[in-house]
Amino acid sequence: KYNADYELSAKQGADTLAYIALLEEKLLPALLHTFWIEAENYCSVTKPWFASRIAFPLSLYLPGKMSREALNRILLTKGGPPLYSLTEVEAQIYRDAKECLNLLSKRLGTSQFFFGDMPTTLDAFVFGFLAPIYKVCFPRVQLQEHLKQLPNLCRFCDDILTCYFRLTVSGHSPAGQDTADANLQKLTQLVNKESNLIEKV
Repeated sequence: KYNADYELSAKQGADTLAYIALLEEKLLPALLHTFWIEAENYCSVTKPWFASRIAFPLSLYLPGKMSREALNRILLTKGGPPLYSLTEVEAQIYRDAKECLNLLSKRLGTSQFFFGDMPTTLDAFVFGFLAPIYKVCFPRVQLQEHLKQLPNLCRFCDDILTCYFRLTVSGHSPAGQDTADANLQKLTQLVNKESNLIEKV
């Protein structure tokens, strides 16, 4: 009974697996591209962010390695015919990601969580994908701009940040800088979780 999905029906359990597969198929490539391939985002946000939390000298090597692995994953899974150029692949993965966000928004509707008033595995999984896109300040914000046009998904992220991370909508913690740093570390761990999926290639 301590399982987050304990109260779900068999159909809801199947829906959870289906939406998780959708996230990994449609949203993950764009998330990887946003963080690891888009040059401005990588140089100004991702690389210094991760390098600051990796011991020297690995901090000089691992971010570049993760960027190359992200690109290889995208090209391996999305780069087949008829998408021959990286530009075509990029356009397609962002179309897929926006379609995925639209589907999530429609599924969430006006509910607090995807299956009612209590969070489940699907809510945690969706939040793990959306929160980095929603909160990180990128120079290039194509996916972020689309997410912010879906107010129920933004509210979903804000509610979880406020309730479970004690972070206000403005991004400030009422408990001070130490808690803000802890929240940033938690968000970093979420990004790490998603980027670690590139190892599944």
